[in-house]
Amino acid sequence: METKHHNSLLPFAIITFIYFIVGFLTTVNEQLQAPLKFTFLAEAGSLKNTFTTLISFFFFLGYLLNGTLGSKWVNAYGYKNTILRGLLFMMSGLCMYLCSSWFGYQYPHLAIHFGNAALPYGFIIFVIGSYLMGTSAAIIQVVVNPYAAAYELPGTQPVQRLNILTAINSIGTTSAPFFVTVVMFSGVSIANIEIRQLILPLVLLIASVLIVTLITKKLHLPDIANTRAVTGEKLERSIWSFRHFALGVLAIFFYVGTEVAIGANINLHAFELAESGHPMTFFGKSDIIIGGMDLGIHALLSTLYWGGFLVGRAISSFFSKVSARAQLTVTTILATILAIISMLTQNLWYLVAIGLLHSTMWSCIFSLAIKGLGKYTSKASGVFISAVFGGAVFTLIQGGLADIFGSWRWTWGLTVLCELLMLSYALFGSRIRPKDIIL
Repeated sequence: METKHHNSLLPFAIITFIYFIVGFLTTVNEQLQAPLKFTFLAEAGSLKNTFTTLISFFFFLGYLLNGTLGSKWVNAYGYKNTILRGLLFMMSGLCMYLCSSWFGYQYPHLAIHFGNAALPYGFIIFVIGSYLMGTSAAIIQVVVNPYAAAYELPGTQPVQRLNILTAINSIGTTSAPFFVTVVMFSGVSIANIEIRQLILPLVLLIASVLIVTLITKKLHLPDIANTRAVTGEKLERSIWSFRHFALGVLAIFFYVGTEVAIGANINLHAFELAESGHPMTFFGKSDIIIGGMDLGIHALLSTLYWGGFLVGRAISSFFSKVSARAQLTVTTILATILAIISMLTQNLWYLVAIGLLHSTMWSCIFSLAIKGLGKYTSKASGVFISAVFGGAVFTLIQGGLADIFGSWRWTWGLTVLCELLMLSYALFGSRIRPKDIIL
């Protein structure tokens, strides 16, 4: 029996903490790109950047192929049991990471060869683990996003609850780069890291997720009324017939594309600048030379970018009187300007600043896209989560363009394109037709 009223903070806190774990491990996956590029892909030749971005590509491929699986499980088994299944996928992905590290350490020379490029088997195992981790994140997000939007927490609006949820998620994404730098690789120079350094931290992460899974299994996580089809109920309309939702899926595809591309690839651009001896200025006030190929600047840029999400989401959670459409319009315009300035000046700090603007975009697009969907909400969430695959597409395309151009500089034009398309959704695509409101 589903509960009609919810005012307890505990269930909301539970899903928020699990979402913290998802954010943390998602960014750990991204931040391992640079270290693995220098360990596994030293012999990858001219395809080094393209192979490196396969880590993010396969992570988000899990979203594309298994987002709808999560929504089916929500309808069949409920929110709690779906989260538990997602956590099991997470442990499986971490176990593959562990196998990859062990295999890469024990058999470093076993590889598949593509012309003059070598792709080690250990790297392939890691990519499989990345796919499983993406599947886990997709399944869990299918639960937490509609759950947070529909959960009746007194004194809050849906977009506020989503901003609170994603702010906690941002604590995970902000702390992850330094976890990779300090815990996994002990702050050593990137030229001296070894793949075996991953083994112990991964064992600890697997144990932690196991503990969270066992605790979640024992806790009460109630279903929410009118957010999923009841058993045996047939939905009369195709979810794609809701125009504002269909365009919202497209908007989130471009949003996650640019969000992840900056978070995953800004460090690779930084290493490129380091190798060329290019100075970086902190908004014109002081010169910062990226000296030595260490992980410090890699962690700093990524941490400040994801830290912008944390700050922006914390602030926007108080914007109860500012509509999601207005927030999305302003942030996309400003992000477009910053991306253009960054390309023209080759100053990565402007890209870092986009994190502050990206912070509310997910909540805005999601709340606009599912508004008025009623019993179609859980199915919509699964399809919506599949659009996170944009993170794979644009990261890989940008890596390929970097190999073609011989530089990352002008590849940030993809960010400009994505921001402009999201702006068009805010201005036009998010408007709801009367026939698309389900009572």
